[in-house]
Amino acid sequence: MRELMASEIPRRRAGGRLFRYSAWDAVPAVLVYLHLALLLAFFLAWPALGWPARLLGGVLYAAAIGWNQDSVSHNFIHNPFFVSKTLNRLTELALTLENGVPQTMYRYVHMRHHAGNSDRPDAQGQTVDPISLYRHGADGKAEPMLSYVFMGFWRDDGPFTVAREIGRKRPDEARRALQEFWVMVAVYGVLALIRWEFVAVLAPFYYLGQSLSFLIAYYEHLGAQPEVPIAAGVSAYGPLYNLAFLNNGYHAEHHFRPKQHWTRMKALRSEILAEQQAAGVRVIGPAHFLGFLDKAARSVPTAR
Repeated sequence: MRELMASEIPRRRAGGRLFRYSAWDAVPAVLVYLHLALLLAFFLAWPALGWPARLLGGVLYAAAIGWNQDSVSHNFIHNPFFVSKTLNRLTELALTLENGVPQTMYRYVHMRHHAGNSDRPDAQGQTVDPISLYRHGADGKAEPMLSYVFMGFWRDDGPFTVAREIGRKRPDEARRALQEFWVMVAVYGVLALIRWEFVAVLAPFYYLGQSLSFLIAYYEHLGAQPEVPIAAGVSAYGPLYNLAFLNNGYHAEHHFRPKQHWTRMKALRSEILAEQQAAGVRVIGPAHFLGFLDKAARSVPTAR
């Protein structure tokens, strides 16, 4: 019997039969469904909770949205966790329900963000990146933080507009996006019929959660160089932050190589450190959601 050539030997997946890229994706995968389970538990426990506990739960709900969208959901966009298309589809639906944003639409907007890298407006005042810091700025400067954070949610295109944009090139993906939207509407509609006050109280905290995500985005790019790929993001290397946010702090590295798996971000930084230093990659001390505490970030001029 002839020996198998190297090219004929089946390659073993780094993530085994379940995970597409790495067995470490078991961590964010569990976090997806834990987040959804805790949200359901909050709904079921609502009648037994006093108002202080309900409001505290609302605060945690908002924080979870900001955390999820910039860690678990974000990593899923670039590197879906599972080999199985069915498991990935179920995970998209779970992320949709817990974050209140159709995951496929979030992916589309996020990929446009990467296409523009928080670019400056062109001659017609338009940006490729729909959430660019410069889109509503002036004189080539970034928009002030407070207006970016608290107005960003209201400036987002509606779900039907986003679905039409997706559908121009990828009609099947647009249908999946609308499926997620209608599943989300149906589930929260049922919850409102059962316990309307739960949904009513969560609504303002949902907005705060989305605003937290905009706050993180702001300091991921304030002072970066959108025209320079290796310096298009701002990094924050705090170990606790990166542990909790699955290495989202390595943001300059991420924009330079978006498909790099979250477990490999430290290695990527070591690989390109000299190039980063030559390009003047901006680094802040605190986590991105506390970027306003960084002296260097406060010194970046913004539009008034």
